[in-house]
Amino acid sequence: MLKTVFKYGSFLVFFLILGSEWVFAQCPMCKAAVESSSDGGGLMAENLNIAILYILVLPYLMIMGVGLLWYRKYRQKKAALNSAQ
Repeated sequence: MLKTVFKYGSFLVFFLILGSEWVFAQCPMCKAAVESSSDGGGLMAENLNIAILYILVLPYLMIMGVGLLWYRKYRQKKAALNSAQ
């Protein structure tokens, strides 16, 4: 079990590090797009703020979902062991 967790964890960390350079490249591009469209009433800046909140919340929701599934499976396994005894 521990080997599997380590294998998948190291795989995930590798791809997060590999993709981080692409993510940092987007920041100046977004800033330039907002600055160039600031004369349009700020609608682009408002939409960008909503997109940032969406990107911020989504990973936490995914982690929470995985944790919930893990907890439910643990509870089912524990209940099965208790009923077998």
